[in-house]
Amino acid sequence: MDLTFSDELRMLRDLARDFTETRIRPIAAQIEREHRVPRELFGALAEAGLLGVAIPAEHGGAGLGETGLCVVMDELTQGDFSVAVTYGAHASIGAMSVVVGGNAEQQRRFLPDMASGKLLAAYALSEANAGSDPAAMRTTARPDGSGWVLDGEKVWITNGDVADVVTVYAVTDRSKGAKGITAFLVPSTSPGFSVGKREEKMGQRGSSTVALAFDGVRVPDENRLGEIGGGFKIAMATLDRGRLALGANCLGCAREAHRLSVDYARQREAFGKPISEHQAIQWMLADSACDIFTMESLVYRVAWMCDQGQSFGRESAIVKLVCSEALDRVVDRAVQIHGGMGYSAEYRIEQLYRDARVTRIYEGTSEIQRIVIARDVLRRGA
Repeated sequence: MDLTFSDELRMLRDLARDFTETRIRPIAAQIEREHRVPRELFGALAEAGLLGVAIPAEHGGAGLGETGLCVVMDELTQGDFSVAVTYGAHASIGAMSVVVGGNAEQQRRFLPDMASGKLLAAYALSEANAGSDPAAMRTTARPDGSGWVLDGEKVWITNGDVADVVTVYAVTDRSKGAKGITAFLVPSTSPGFSVGKREEKMGQRGSSTVALAFDGVRVPDENRLGEIGGGFKIAMATLDRGRLALGANCLGCAREAHRLSVDYARQREAFGKPISEHQAIQWMLADSACDIFTMESLVYRVAWMCDQGQSFGRESAIVKLVCSEALDRVVDRAVQIHGGMGYSAEYRIEQLYRDARVTRIYEGTSEIQRIVIARDVLRRGA
């Protein structure tokens, strides 16, 4: 298996890298300070052709698949994690729910505008009492005439206050558990759709995370994604891709923390020589290099599996688990290498440390990933 990037993927990487250097890094400190990713950055991402990188070419996207999406996520996160998360909420789990669950007509209606940036997407699964256990959700959808009426509340929704259309998961038959959940594409202009408070977070402060409420929101049946009761399957298929993209986020953040650590170790002197010449520092840098190589190998191998149409549910969970926990080790070493400066908000390492922590929680905690992996091991064998 050859994991060398094609010319097309190298060009995409260079495009995303240039965008990061020219459009993201210059405003990264502003994003952190103001707790806001400028809306105009979406327009710039669309102009650069990056919003639809994983959307099939027949629907106006670049058709570069999950590998292309991971390449972009890897590069953008090096510039700012909040920008990459904001991008991913649209280009990954937002748009991908339509790619994996939409019928041909829905894909024609929504995907070209998602690729061009005319429509921004979000994904609403989590609830206050239904995070790791989606089957416990309380949001309901009841049939009414030729459509559905939604009632309930979702929490921790990235881009929920800027999205034009949100994939919402609701219970249509409680007696069936997870098989009684259905997915809907809900326009944010729908009467009864409202945005709640924005969360103040430890890290990734620039990304917008809000609660969404649905009070008698009417949705036509043509906006139902998949079969009635098929929502859980769509949610999990979308999250398989989302966890893979999150692995690329972790990889990009680890690369940035490691780069800053190497630079600092070369410049900082202690006991009459650069600290990079001390074995204790060298070992930390070596361990981080090993973690990053492992992360990179996993992310792009599993992205290739996805694009080849292979089953990758277990492998996606492995990517999410391994990469999020490896990132924590890399940023922790980075703080240690920087010493007291690593604890200062004047140095970017402090922000990266905070940004990294949530990766072991969202889109399925580390504990949930271990359950997913173990169940598949017991079902299919090692």
